[in-house]
Amino acid sequence: MKIELTPSMMCADYGRFAREIEALEAAGADAFHIDIMDGRFVPNHAMSLGDLQYFCKAARIPLDVHFMVEQPSARIAPFLEPLRAGDAVYFHPEGEYQPAALLQTLEGRGLIPGIALNPGTAVEAADELLRIARRVLVMTVNPGKAGQDYLPFVDRKIERLLSLREEYGFEIALDGAVGADVIRRWAPRGVRGFVLGTRLLFGKQETYEGILADARKF
Repeated sequence: MKIELTPSMMCADYGRFAREIEALEAAGADAFHIDIMDGRFVPNHAMSLGDLQYFCKAARIPLDVHFMVEQPSARIAPFLEPLRAGDAVYFHPEGEYQPAALLQTLEGRGLIPGIALNPGTAVEAADELLRIARRVLVMTVNPGKAGQDYLPFVDRKIERLLSLREEYGFEIALDGAVGADVIRRWAPRGVRGFVLGTRLLFGKQETYEGILADARKF
């Protein structure tokens, strides 16, 4: 099974995005993960509309955009405008009044519609949405900041989603404290996507190329 390794660009060097993009693409990254936070749904702010517009112009690989905002259907239109067909968009259904309609809107724009599930959100709470979403992003830490520890109780949620994946037709990605151990545990079982941050990819002595190559050995 081919996995997708997606660098979380909020962990990259903000002063040299052009070089980071070039290096990560050359190293074999599959997409760039862009976190958009409103300071309300989660306590922090992350990347801006300007950052997203820059990545849309500069990146040759797809974008993986994760909205951690309240009422995304009323707020994200400017962020969707620069996205390209085939880019993925995730939002948290807890923060949206009409999540099914938003998923349909995303697909209608040629984007890959996805939902993100917080550690405390049960799979059953999003059951009907799983029939519409094409990707499910499982948060293995509480969303909002980098550098947290993996929450082992989320394992049961991942197992539950894996049991539904083929029936419902979605792919699963993990976001938060993803190390080589997490990839080696879950990739053989069917998890396709892994968002990489400071635990595995950024701020290391090894090259991006070496890290990503090693991560694919499972």
